[in-house]
Amino acid sequence: MVEVKSKTDSLDKLCQKIQEFISLRTKIGILIDPRTRIIEVYRPGEKVTLQNSDVLTLPDLLPGWELVVDDVWSPVFEQFTTKHEKLN
Repeated sequence: MVEVKSKTDSLDKLCQKIQEFISLRTKIGILIDPRTRIIEVYRPGEKVTLQNSDVLTLPDLLPGWELVVDDVWSPVFEQFTTKHEKLN
């Protein structure tokens, strides 16, 4: 499961939701926080925090797939986030 935190989401509630899914045998939960530019990967009994040049891999679901965390925050995303923040 993947959750992307919005400005109105509670980080604690999202973490609890992911932990709940993990307890129901979901293999992986991913929490993306655009404001802090952090990705948290949850597995049963484990939480890994990724940022900057860290590489997200999911070998148990997508063998060989990789994503550099910095690549998530593309210039288009940054422009949208900045524009959206100005409107609110």
